Amino acid sequence: MHLIDQQYTRAPFYGFRRMKIWLGEQGQLVNHKRIRRLMRLMGIEAIYPKPKLSQRNDEHKVYPYLLRGLSIDRPNQVWATDITYIRMRRGFVYLVAIMDWFSRYVLSWSVSVTMDVYFCLEALEKALAAGRPEIFNTDQGSQFTSREFTGRLLKADVRISMDGKGRAFDNIFIERLWRSVKYEEVYLKEYPDVRTCIQGLQHYFRFYNQERPHQALGYRTPLQVYLGRDK
Repeated sequence: MHLIDQQYTRAPFYGFRRMKIWLGEQGQLVNHKRIRRLMRLMGIEAIYPKPKLSQRNDEHKVYPYLLRGLSIDRPNQVWATDITYIRMRRGFVYLVAIMDWFSRYVLSWSVSVTMDVYFCLEALEKALAAGRPEIFNTDQGSQFTSREFTGRLLKADVRISMDGKGRAFDNIFIERLWRSVKYEEVYLKEYPDVRTCIQGLQHYFRFYNQERPHQALGYRTPLQVYLGRDK
């Protein structure tokens, strides 16, 4: 699963057939049925070019995508969220993060060993305690289409936007965040347990927000841009 995660982050268009060939080249002769089962366990949807960690519930309301053609030019105009798989030495956890699109600032995050809605709500409450966006964008996963999650956004008078089904790049900045988290933190570490994983992520997100300059932000940090500081 660790190898699958690393290769999928590098080549997100890989499904289980291509993954089987690649694993074979690494000396891992694994049956394609097992690869497919493991990818489903990790939440990787083979037919989409992105991890679909939260599956859609057809009974939940799906909101339209509001960001197409929208000029995003200020903090707290659009927030976005997604879930990814984080490996440990033994086992894994799921990570959800909420990001301000304009500044790339990570407003909040949370981890869980299960894919329920509650760790997503925990991250949402943390973010809303610090501010409120005009629009909140998610994928169509059941956590984000749930009445608990959408109801909390509507209560805060936030407009809800959802990616088109199977559209990997509707939430592109979160996808780039996951790549940074994994290559700059997760893949360099071997977290022995959940506690160590949380400590490592705390350190990384502090670095990402406050110290790591972004070329797309004029080599400023996300925190500087979010707070409207030039330096």
